[in-house]
Amino acid sequence: MTKHPIEVITSVERRRHWSREDKERLVAACFEPDAVISEIARAAGIHVSQLFRWRKELCRIEEPKTEMTTTLVPVIVSETAPAVSPVQPEPPTTSYPRRKRSDVTIELGRDRRIRVDSDIDTEALGRILDCVLGRR
Repeated sequence: MTKHPIEVITSVERRRHWSREDKERLVAACFEPDAVISEIARAAGIHVSQLFRWRKELCRIEEPKTEMTTTLVPVIVSETAPAVSPVQPEPPTTSYPRRKRSDVTIELGRDRRIRVDSDIDTEALGRILDCVLGRR
C-alpha cells in the first residue's frame, strides 16, 4: 500500500491567490532552456492550463492607445500645375445568370459512354466520336 500526502483545506476559501511576482517567476521559468512546463506546474501545485493562462496574460503586448489627431497641411495652388485628366469609370460588368449545366450521356455499347455538355459544338462532338469509335 502506497501512502500519498494529502492536503486538507480547513478554511472556507478554497482558492489560492497568487501574487503578480509569483506568477511572473513561474512564467519566467517556462522560458528557461530545457524547461518542462508540466514539471513547473506540478512543483507549484497548479494545473498546466493555469500556467499557460498566466503566460498569455503576462506576455500580452498592448498597443498604446492614441487618440486620433488631425494635422492640417498647407496647400499651394498654382496655375502651372499639369492638368490631371479625370479618372474614367470602368463600364459596369453585366452579370448573366448562371445557366444550369445539362449533361448528355451517349451510350456507345459494350459498357462505353460519353458524357458531354448539352451545348457542345456538333462538329467537335463528331470528331470526338470518330476518335472513340476508331473511324479515323
